[in-house]
Amino acid sequence: MVTSTATPPRLAPPARTRLFGLPEMRWAATALGLFLAGLCLQLAGAPEWSWWALYLACYATGGWEPALAGLQALREKTLDVDLLMVLAAIGAASIGEITDGALLIVIFATSGALEALATARTEDSVRGLLNLAPDTATVVTAAGAEQVRPASELEVGDEVLIRPGERVPADGAVLSGASAVDQATITGEPIPADVSAGSEVFAGTLNGTGSLRVWVSRRAEDSVVARIAALVEQAGRTKARTQLFIEKVEQRYSLGMVAATVALFAIPLLFGSELRESLLRAMTFMIVASPCAVVLATMPPLLAAIANAGRHGVLVKSAVVMEQLGTTTKVAFDKTGTLTRGTPEVAEVRALDAGWSRDELLRIAAAAEKPSEHPLATAVVRAAELAELSLPPAVDFAALPGRGVTARVDGRLVEIGAAPAEFEVEAGCTAVLVRRDGEPIGLLSISDEPRPEAPAAVAATRELTSDPVLLTGDTAAGASRLAEHVGITDVRAGLLPDQKLGEVDQLRSDGHRVAFVGDGINDAPAMAGAHAGIAMGGAGSDLTLQAADAIIVRDDLTAIPAVVELSRRAHRVVTANLVIAGTFIAVLVTWDLVGHLPLPLGVAGHEGSTILVALNGLRLLRRTAWKSA
Repeated sequence: MVTSTATPPRLAPPARTRLFGLPEMRWAATALGLFLAGLCLQLAGAPEWSWWALYLACYATGGWEPALAGLQALREKTLDVDLLMVLAAIGAASIGEITDGALLIVIFATSGALEALATARTEDSVRGLLNLAPDTATVVTAAGAEQVRPASELEVGDEVLIRPGERVPADGAVLSGASAVDQATITGEPIPADVSAGSEVFAGTLNGTGSLRVWVSRRAEDSVVARIAALVEQAGRTKARTQLFIEKVEQRYSLGMVAATVALFAIPLLFGSELRESLLRAMTFMIVASPCAVVLATMPPLLAAIANAGRHGVLVKSAVVMEQLGTTTKVAFDKTGTLTRGTPEVAEVRALDAGWSRDELLRIAAAAEKPSEHPLATAVVRAAELAELSLPPAVDFAALPGRGVTARVDGRLVEIGAAPAEFEVEAGCTAVLVRRDGEPIGLLSISDEPRPEAPAAVAATRELTSDPVLLTGDTAAGASRLAEHVGITDVRAGLLPDQKLGEVDQLRSDGHRVAFVGDGINDAPAMAGAHAGIAMGGAGSDLTLQAADAIIVRDDLTAIPAVVELSRRAHRVVTANLVIAGTFIAVLVTWDLVGHLPLPLGVAGHEGSTILVALNGLRLLRRTAWKSA
């Protein structure tokens, strides 16, 4: 056990895309400003040409991008729904309803801008991950001199010196020295790993108090942390572009609607109808048959479900995610920081001498450990404080990198360090041996304790989906111990980030729709590659929170089955809404085709159905819609 008295270097936060640094955000803001200005003039009774001019400018600034994207999609023989909305807005203007058309343009421009911002923020986080490694490294030359070089210029075979409190600049093998290295960013394990000659270390991990000389085994672009960043980007690209169910229906529905609108306009003209009458009839048809009504029948329940989840500490990033969560068939959990608290705790205090009580053994161990900042030392001191033990002062404190600590307590020499193999503790625990004046007097078992709600959350998850799986970088012994406690039978341990992603890919290829739950940087690739990624927000890294589709803000595992069930309820409400909206559309379209549907009545029927399904969707805002384990 070692101490860490050096102050870790402060990492520069990843560069953030400014809100209006994206052209999409600027165009959307301009369109909104023009719309509001036009609306003010219209309501104030200004000349019609003035607010028409502002609305037309709103059309141009907010509509050119979706129109261009829609035209490009047409080249690929795909009818983009954004193009239909632009056409509907133009159609509204052609029959004098330019205010409604401009509002439609603003809504779509804003939606596209928010999507662009989310994408840019994710790219920022991937770039920020690479900042974990330091910018410079101390290279030891063949002559023994020290030179400071950019870490990016390190070559395989270079020898680098890593002082206490510094971050490791490159992947490599320890040549000499001993220390404890915090590798949580790579492996997810909460307890620093003791390293010495021959041990492997990774770029971006934090050295403890010992000095290390490391032989560089990989260039910067080939390091594990760089590969994690690449995996996140690749998983994001290869993950199929997901759509709401109704958007898939729209691809076919929209083709039929456009064809019917053109026919309804052109055929009467061929038989001598007036241009205005044919145009009015076609535009009425386009409005009442517009997929906008069906989209609005879909969105309110999903948005209400998102709001309800947010009220209970779950941030669901989009309506698509809310819909996807309900289709989950397999939940994969990370271990450290997800099913566990992510901090070491004293699980057992065992006296090896009959003359020692538990409290007395813990008292002198905590007194010796108090000057140390090592996570295991913190766990021992915390256990003593919880037991309300009075700690005597410790003098002559010394930390021996990779070996433990020594101090004089009550005038006697106390040594605390890793226990030899003959001292057995429960599987998955770290054994710490306490000696006084050279004689073993006690054994401390330290483990990462599971979250109290984990068993109930796992059981509730199993009822909604299939048996969950545990994917962890921890040892098999530690993973099995936790899995038995929480009720998981499928355990896959010792996984690096790319291996976690590989396990998720395998589950998906087996036909499962996987939701991966994690918290660390090492979980980000699996989270990005899963059908749905869920992050524990309390300890989640920046990259993990960006890669996730949903975030458990309050770190309550029971929220996972609850949000899955809420998503399924939302799907049932969406289905009911589609029936309602479809019935209204069918009646209005039939009326317009076989009779003469007045435009005001068509608009009223269209808007009335929208209001009806919106109110139905708002039922998901009720507290009873949320059922936690």
